[in-house]
Amino acid sequence: MVSKERIQTLSNNIKETIIGYRRHLHEHPELSFHEVETARFVAEKLREMGLQPKEGLGVRQAHTGITALIEGRNPDKRVVALRADMDALPILEKNDIDYKSVNEGVMHACGHDVHTSSLLGTAKILCELKEEFEGTVKLIFQPGEESPPGGASLLIEAGVLEDPKPDVIIGQHVWPQLPVGTVGMAKGVFLASADMFEITIKGKGGHAAMPHLCIDPVVIAAQVIISLQNLTSRVSDPLNPMVLSICKLRGGDALNVIPNEVTLGGTLRVMDEEWREEVIGKIEAIAQSISETMGGTSEFKLTPGYPSLLNDVPLTERIEASVTNYIGKERIIPMPKVMGSEDFSFYTHHMPGSFYVIGVGNPEKGITANVHEDTFNVDEDALGLAPGLMAWIALEELERD
Repeated sequence: MVSKERIQTLSNNIKETIIGYRRHLHEHPELSFHEVETARFVAEKLREMGLQPKEGLGVRQAHTGITALIEGRNPDKRVVALRADMDALPILEKNDIDYKSVNEGVMHACGHDVHTSSLLGTAKILCELKEEFEGTVKLIFQPGEESPPGGASLLIEAGVLEDPKPDVIIGQHVWPQLPVGTVGMAKGVFLASADMFEITIKGKGGHAAMPHLCIDPVVIAAQVIISLQNLTSRVSDPLNPMVLSICKLRGGDALNVIPNEVTLGGTLRVMDEEWREEVIGKIEAIAQSISETMGGTSEFKLTPGYPSLLNDVPLTERIEASVTNYIGKERIIPMPKVMGSEDFSFYTHHMPGSFYVIGVGNPEKGITANVHEDTFNVDEDALGLAPGLMAWIALEELERD
């Protein structure tokens, strides 16, 4: 088995190179399913390592996925998949940095530039060591994490989890709430599912001074909104986390005209997949029942999002032991359940998977902004840790009988 000290040395030796990768990616962000230059950059770096990347992976709108195999001795012994996402967000960056986004209105505000560069660093380390371990590491560089239906689901449909089929899959994400140098871990359900919905309520418009001659969709919408909140406070098990937020309400253009229809929409986040299916049905039924009772009608449109993310307990316990060995138990932070979502979750419903987070915050350097903010940035010292840590985790998992 390769020693952790050797991996730590290799990781430190390439730190500046990986920071350079990250800054290039940060400066040239691309939106979901448009990661053409990003994918070209990744493939080029993989070929420089002597690997033979498969490019253009995906179905429908996803055609920028990349995989590559790092084969050690006895490559069929065990396969560990490592995943990074490549897309950026439609945000105008407000950081004053040398590597600020040159693509106006597009920004790596969720750290995918870090994920991609870190996995390239892990690949460099593992390529250096491939004569010293058994098994295969499958690298997955994925498009479209930020946009439904999620690049993960489309790559899975395209066969990314076959030929060869991984035994486990591992991913990581930056976490600005944790200080640089720490790692956050959670067992079991970690992140929530995320679905979006719209409800169009139709009534009969007319003069605002004569509401008795109308069927007011605004009042119906108000009743629907209040009733939907009862799903969280009075129907859902209080020990089973759920968020239902109405984020859009549109109807009418004049202050003295009752409109013909109102559209409301929002997001549903839950941790339990059976309850997820059930509560979606309840949302539609509540809107329909109230609308019809008050003389109107309703139309329900669901945009399915990502399922809940399941950190396989035995795998995560093994990873936690590996992280403890690599950085010490005192630098591991237990993570609570989080109502945010991530499309890595699709992988975890197909095979044992685990998703941990890397601390990138540093108030002393002014690095405090959360993900999806226009001033988000990371302490790049994390790129001295993350590549080696993932390499160590992968090698320890390959050693498992």
